[in-house]
Amino acid sequence: MQKYVDREILAGVSTAVLVGQDLVHQHCVGWADKENNILLRDDHLFRIFSNSKLITSIAILILMDDGKLALDDVVEQYLPQLGNRRVLKPNAGSLDDTEPARSSITIRQLLNHTSGLSYGLLDHGSMMYKAYNERKVLNAFQTLEEMITVLEPLPLSFHPGTAWQYSIATDVLSRIVEVVSGRNFEQFIRLRILNPLGMDDTSFFVPEHKLDRLTAYYGGADPENILKRGLRRLEKSPYPGAFVTPVPRLSGGGGLVSSMHDMLALIRSLMPGGDSLLKPETLHLMMQNHLPNGTGVGFPGIGDVPGKGFGYGGAVTLKPSSIDPPGSEGEFEWGGIAGTHWWISPRHNIAGVLMTQRLMSFWHPFSFDFKRHAYQAVVKV
Repeated sequence: MQKYVDREILAGVSTAVLVGQDLVHQHCVGWADKENNILLRDDHLFRIFSNSKLITSIAILILMDDGKLALDDVVEQYLPQLGNRRVLKPNAGSLDDTEPARSSITIRQLLNHTSGLSYGLLDHGSMMYKAYNERKVLNAFQTLEEMITVLEPLPLSFHPGTAWQYSIATDVLSRIVEVVSGRNFEQFIRLRILNPLGMDDTSFFVPEHKLDRLTAYYGGADPENILKRGLRRLEKSPYPGAFVTPVPRLSGGGGLVSSMHDMLALIRSLMPGGDSLLKPETLHLMMQNHLPNGTGVGFPGIGDVPGKGFGYGGAVTLKPSSIDPPGSEGEFEWGGIAGTHWWISPRHNIAGVLMTQRLMSFWHPFSFDFKRHAYQAVVKV
């Protein structure tokens, strides 16, 4: 990873590899704060954005194991406002050009992003992007309950269960956790996930006494060229005060801050021999592909991602592509928009975590480079 710091692709990066429960590699290179010459340490804190989705998915599956909900429960059972959905017609010219949804959204579809919901995050220029941003669906200053009210009049992009689209679905699941458990989302994950695993640094904002441990956040010199040298510091992203002051939105889709220590504790809980929070059969189910036949993962502006399916909280490698490690079939993985990544290979009983802070660096070459080197070092051929 040193080469990415030397090339000013990353300010600093922390990596770790597990073989079973054993930590066989942990290393930091570069800076937590480049301008102030603060070297990156193992105890620094990172904005993990969509790594938060793994925690939310585990929360839903805990409630399933508790017998409080089922994967094929329809969303209106818990959130009546999201029942009776309408769906944009093909080539719709307006938000009113819709037809009734053929079926209700299920919890399963929220977990694997086949619900038809959108995000207003990556699909720049689309009708749904404009609608989600005009209505401020991602507004950090509204509660999860208020978010559901904002979503109520918006149509779906497609009929539930018929396609895959990265979406606000995980935040909807966060609200379902609140409704089912009777606790706010932060209280539930602290009681059932964070405290049991000793994840003391994972929270929705960094308290004052830990602010000196929060890494600086950077963007690339050229958003159109992810390998161009140069970094620019981001002081108010995604909004002023983000992650350092409390906000009403307890976003299970992208709102958490965490550390390498805490992410390793979380990943260990999903590995054999760990302090599992889920039943063995639930863990197995979580890491399987649950997309309909003929459906795969893809992103606006990027296109289809070859050889990937999706489980409950992360992508599943069905067939390794040219940038995946050889032998990575069955790998379960995901990451955040600022470059935090995790992956688990049930086949080889290995896992890895990478933590950095560069905007728009999910699915970036550096994360696959790290993974290929990790597989090469620890997988016995």
